[in-house]
Parts: sequence; structure tokens; C-alpha cells
Amino acid sequence: MFGDAVGLKKRIRDGERIVGVGVPIDVERERLQAILGRDDYAFVSVDSQHSALNEERLVAFCGMAEELDVFVQFRIKHTRHAYLIGNYLDLGPCGVEVPQTELDSTVEEAQHAFYYPPQGGRSFGGKARRGAEGKCPEEYGAWWNRFGVLWMQIESVEATTRAHLWAERWPGVDCVSIGPTDMTFNIKSHPNHALQSVDDCIGYLGRSLEGTRLRICHRNGTPETREKYAGLGVTVFLEQPQD
Repeated sequence: MFGDAVGLKKRIRDGERIVGVGVPIDVERERLQAILGRDDYAFVSVDSQHSALNEERLVAFCGMAEELDVFVQFRIKHTRHAYLIGNYLDLGPCGVEVPQTELDSTVEEAQHAFYYPPQGGRSFGGKARRGAEGKCPEEYGAWWNRFGVLWMQIESVEATTRAHLWAERWPGVDCVSIGPTDMTFNIKSHPNHALQSVDDCIGYLGRSLEGTRLRICHRNGTPETREKYAGLGVTVFLEQPQD
């Protein structure tokens, strides 16, 4: 199932349909394996924005995921922690999601912290890093820059209408992910805006990003909604375990 994990970044950028599943960071190995066995999931997502963050637990989870060849996408605690992305990645995640992205400066900072030189400014180090064993610094840096996946989460109409600029200016961003609940709150504060629903925003993103290499992820929840959102331009789907 996960033998092509190294190629996930390319698959996302190529616009393949990718499905991932959200799991708690304290999930037990047997439970994780059971979840993964229920669908053809390409990655798992773990969250610290709305959950307790224990760095040792993150290291342990990512170590278990590496043993299972599972790609781990990690949502960091806060937008202003983008400068810490390299530190988070040293604990073992394969990718990062930055919540509530609004400012161009956040996107620039995230890209810089995510990639090793010359694409970025990430510092080299960390025994728990994914895929580091047996690689010299130059080899690992080049490998990581082809491997890691960077998402910026969009949760407002303002960010929705700026995403096409991010595609032009920051080529290291692979995906924009939709935060439907916070986006709904934001839409209600703009009663006269042309975009009046989460689906409106997704459709706008699909049109404005057409022809770029920046993809759209949606927390669609269940498999039944995949086709609906694929029609709006979504290619990456983040769902909940189907028990």
C-alpha cells in the first residue's frame, strides 16, 4: 500500500487522486494497521493545532509510521510557528500543514523553513528525521527536497482569493488545504462577498489554480463525497477512519 511513499510529492503535483486519513497521535499500532487496511490511503494526518503536542510522542508515532512505510502529514500548532517547521520535521514527520494561512509572509517563511539549501534554509540535524539513515548531508538534503510535502491551510475568503499568487511566487508549496469550519465562520463575516459557501471557495480555487502545479486538499470526511469535490477541482482528500 505504501511502497510508493517516496513518490507521494510527485503524485500530488501530477494531480493524481490521493486519499489520506486522520488519526490520533496516540493510536496503537494494531489500531493504525486496521485503519489503513480499510482503504487505499496514501498518507496519514496527525494534528497538534487542536490537540495536545508532546514531542516525544510525535517521535514515537513517526518512528512507528516509518516502520510501516506510512507517510505522515503533520499540522503544526499555530500559524506563527512556521519558523519552527524545520524543528518539527526533525522529529520525524514527512510533511507539514500550516493552519490559518493568510499572509504572503507566512508562505515565504514556511517554504524557507521546510526545505534544505539551496531551495530553503532548513538547518541540518536530528536523529529522528524521516529517511536520514545512511545519507550524507548533501544527499539527504537533496532527497528531502524531493520527498517532503508542504501544505498551507486556507480558512478564509481572503486567502482563497490569494492562493493563485502563492502558486506563482512560492513553488515549494505543494498543496492548499481547506479548513471548512473556520472558513464557514469567515464567510459569515463577509455577507456581501461573492463567495458564500465553502463549496464556492473550493470551486473558485479550482478555477484560479487550473494550469498551476498547486493542488487542493479538502477535509471531505467520508468517501461518499469524493466525486462531488473532485468535480470542483480537489485532488487530495483527507477523511476520517471508516469504522
